[in-house]
Amino acid sequence: MNNLSAVLRAPGDVRIESCPVPAPAPGEVLVHVRAVGICGSDVHYYEHGRIGEYVLDGPMVIGHEAAGTIVEAGSEVDSERVGETVALEPGIPCRNCRQCLTGRYNLCPDVVFFATPPVDGATSTYVTIDACFAHRAPAGLSFEQAAMAEPVSVGVWAVRTARISSGDRVLVTGAGPIGLYAAQVARASGADRVLVTDYNEFRLRIARSLGLDVTTADQVDEPDFDALLECSGAPAALTEGLKHLAPAARAVLVGMGSDEVPVDVGLLQRKELSITGTFRYANTYPAALRLIANGAVNVSAAITHRFDIQQTEDALTLSRRDRESLKAVVVPPG
Repeated sequence: MNNLSAVLRAPGDVRIESCPVPAPAPGEVLVHVRAVGICGSDVHYYEHGRIGEYVLDGPMVIGHEAAGTIVEAGSEVDSERVGETVALEPGIPCRNCRQCLTGRYNLCPDVVFFATPPVDGATSTYVTIDACFAHRAPAGLSFEQAAMAEPVSVGVWAVRTARISSGDRVLVTGAGPIGLYAAQVARASGADRVLVTDYNEFRLRIARSLGLDVTTADQVDEPDFDALLECSGAPAALTEGLKHLAPAARAVLVGMGSDEVPVDVGLLQRKELSITGTFRYANTYPAALRLIANGAVNVSAAITHRFDIQQTEDALTLSRRDRESLKAVVVPPG
């Protein structure tokens, strides 16, 4: 079997190489990957070679939003799983540390996460993964829909962190894929109003087509949102978004952006606002797959471009060339 893989060797240097087909260890499965979404973190590694403390210091296969078909089961895995369509949850925790044992395995200090140096990712024809983190996709989902369980999980975790429930009014800043998915999850969680903001009219059109309320980022004139999901990573989005929150509201930082953001402490104290970050997700994949399968989260609307694996560099540089782009999906050989 030929295992073509998109290998990032240095910033701006991604090559398609033939790698060995991995053998599943006990408790693992071998998956024929059929779709991989390109995430902002993949683009960041391609452009800069690092994200915070994670530094590319050797060749690394990119990609962590993946789905495919189980083609081989390792020992200790039911052989009947061969043939399943699965969404791959890309972070494998240790299961023994304090964070894991309290259910916050996204904060496990020893998590092994696809496409986070030095761990290889999933833009390959074949990958192995712990069978517990190869989630069976509901019948009828395409491979690219199943792959979107990863960014939808980011939205699920953000909504859970913000404690969004029936009747809440939610402001979502940033209409990229994460913002669009998080907004739909908020609506599915019972939010009475979900307003999505951005400056990109194409992205706002997509949000509007999903039945979401939209406005440009500088036209918000409501002061009483119960939750802010900041999905853009832009410092101004947070500082402005906080001004539109009701007393005792919650702000959740989802998008990656500047390391430091000025905050109006007087506003936080006067309104008793809460601000928290999010880091990946935990125990979200089953919910994300259900939301996609039942149509509560339309993932396909955000998938604007598709590339074969030989065009991976085109996928990574898409946003530079086309303002009317959102999510790119790479398709390894079938």
